[in-house]
Amino acid sequence: MPEGHSIHRIARQFNDVFTGERVRVTSPQGRYAEGAALVDGARIAQAFAHGKHLFVGFDNELTLNVHLGIYGNWSFGGDESFTGASSIGAPRKIGEKEYGGGERPEYSGPPQPKATTRCRIVSEHGWADLVGPTVCRTLTPDEVAVVRGKLGPDPLNADADPGQFYRAAAKSSRPIGVILMDQAAISGVGNIFRAESLYRQKIDPLRPGKTLSDDELRRLWDDNKHLLTIGVRVGRIITTEQQDRPGIPETEAWPDHANYVYMRHRQKCPRCSATIRMEEIAGRKLYWCPGCQK
Repeated sequence: MPEGHSIHRIARQFNDVFTGERVRVTSPQGRYAEGAALVDGARIAQAFAHGKHLFVGFDNELTLNVHLGIYGNWSFGGDESFTGASSIGAPRKIGEKEYGGGERPEYSGPPQPKATTRCRIVSEHGWADLVGPTVCRTLTPDEVAVVRGKLGPDPLNADADPGQFYRAAAKSSRPIGVILMDQAAISGVGNIFRAESLYRQKIDPLRPGKTLSDDELRRLWDDNKHLLTIGVRVGRIITTEQQDRPGIPETEAWPDHANYVYMRHRQKCPRCSATIRMEEIAGRKLYWCPGCQK
């Protein structure tokens, strides 16, 4: 499932290529037909992300809300003025290629949509297609507030209150490795950021949340914000520090030098040489180093 940085990249994409544009909104698949009709012909005002939820606001005060889930994917295309990533979401691409008009054929309109296209958005200069989302719906302002009210703070949002995360962890007996995946406690952190931030802060993922100090919780919040910001900038989850991959810039770190413990079970820890472990907790694979994360 795409983590929070990918959804912020999609929101940025929408703002770059659609803001102020009057758009046609359809549902070739038919499953979003009623919701599409409510915003068809309106202008896109602003898009933003909250955790793994994308919100695309229209000038008629309605909002398209999308959660990609495991299989969701946005694809974009258009003329020379419509510049952005070719595809963002799942299934994973080998990078998100940024391209300009000179690298594409002359634009003559959007291609024939796939039969699985849940939502198609078309402006004068380009298009966006959505396939396979878990959630795709049109919301009123009050309904947007209800959805966001159920989500924890997103470290990438300027108005995020980390105190909500601190309080959720401080009163919980659940392992901190489970709390970090709880979107009602903190939004946008997924399996990779969870494993890597706990490793970077040398925190045992199985410790009950209420046993962590205020300083440890602050460090987890700050580190996830730092790593998510890198993800937005690079388009990949890069959690290693430069000193641990000498001569390899962050833009070239993925996949071999991108992470410390994620998907590295049975390998040696790069810092203490202990064997990295993996086990399933709350239905997800958790990776950690028993040497560094005591």
